[in-house]
Amino acid sequence: METFAIEGGKPLSGSLRIQGAKNAALPILAAAILAEGQFYIYDVPFLKDIKVMLEILDSLGAKTKYQDGCVDLDTTSVCVPHIPDNLMSQMRSSIFLAGPLLARLGEVTISRPGGCDIGERRIDLHLSGLTALGAKMEESEGYITFRAKQLRGTNIFLSFPSVGATENIMMAAVLAKGTTRICNAAREPEIIDLQNFLNAMGARIRGAGTDTIEITGVPKLRSVSYRIIPDRIVTGTFLLAVGVAQGHVELTNTLPEHLTALIEVARSCGVEIKTRHDIMEIKSTSRPRAYDRIITSPFPGFPTDLQAQLMVFLSQARGTSVIKETIFEARFKHVNELARMGASIYVDLGSAIIRGVNKLTATSVEATDLRAGAALVLAGLAAEGTTTVNQIHHIDRGYERLEQQLKQLGANISRVSV
Repeated sequence: METFAIEGGKPLSGSLRIQGAKNAALPILAAAILAEGQFYIYDVPFLKDIKVMLEILDSLGAKTKYQDGCVDLDTTSVCVPHIPDNLMSQMRSSIFLAGPLLARLGEVTISRPGGCDIGERRIDLHLSGLTALGAKMEESEGYITFRAKQLRGTNIFLSFPSVGATENIMMAAVLAKGTTRICNAAREPEIIDLQNFLNAMGARIRGAGTDTIEITGVPKLRSVSYRIIPDRIVTGTFLLAVGVAQGHVELTNTLPEHLTALIEVARSCGVEIKTRHDIMEIKSTSRPRAYDRIITSPFPGFPTDLQAQLMVFLSQARGTSVIKETIFEARFKHVNELARMGASIYVDLGSAIIRGVNKLTATSVEATDLRAGAALVLAGLAAEGTTTVNQIHHIDRGYERLEQQLKQLGANISRVSV
């Protein structure tokens, strides 16, 4: 088992290039199996979830190679319509393969996917979307099988703007006969990236980034080379790390327009942020001001994936702040761990009331999921003494060598085998 040991009180400084977006890379890797040929996907982060996805692709008959941020992917021999249970259970994003496999092979069998335990994340919108396109679904003994000789375009309304369901339907619909319209579609930047990738392959999609996406089916797609967008959640995590630890940092390979909600909150709390092209310059020299009320919501609202990190930031603010979580009901598991470090946080239903304190105190804490783990690392940067963060395998699912990147900025953090 590995842990992070963090000695707090070290301001951050320097420059850091942000990794490619995990949540864009995973569906794009899945989408590649829609065509036969050789793909080169650049800026793919070296993460546990990416490793699992590549293992799944290999099991389906693809040939994959990862080197220096580039995935070399040959999809010519993809022929297996079943995703292995042991891999499906390791990563929720494996559900993304259902749509592409169904569209290419006419059949797919999956089991229920795994992932972080942050509350109920149903896959019913994925299932209903594929059946709306004409697939026949059978469920037996924990397995779900879809079959369709030819998918057909239709109008699909999502009861919730699910990112994963939007992407899965897009990927299935690109080879369907006719036109598909997804109404109340998710608007996240990763969906725009998937649209751009699919269109580069020869698909006909428009509307990504709005609540209505239109896909006109085509008979065949081609292989391409493509570069993944920067990770907005990683960018936001480092922005808040500077706010928590204080200091002066330049982040490169960013897209500030993807973080408008966070930038507004951080600036209101006193963090200096300058943006130009793909660069964000962040400066923080004092305790932040409290922020009255933040509500997590689908893009372009405040992202739930930055809620825990923001809570650490506000735990040191002058005054009282409120965060209301509306996406995942079990996403306050980090609160008890922060309280053990001296944070003053009270949870009432779906809201956390955060009363800022002068300082946090180091102790041993447990990461319960990916973003909660990142938040505890941020807390360790500010705490007095040496903080130990356990269960860091969660963090490795979304951050590429987080301790090395923080070291590059002057943090005193190390990965320790215990």
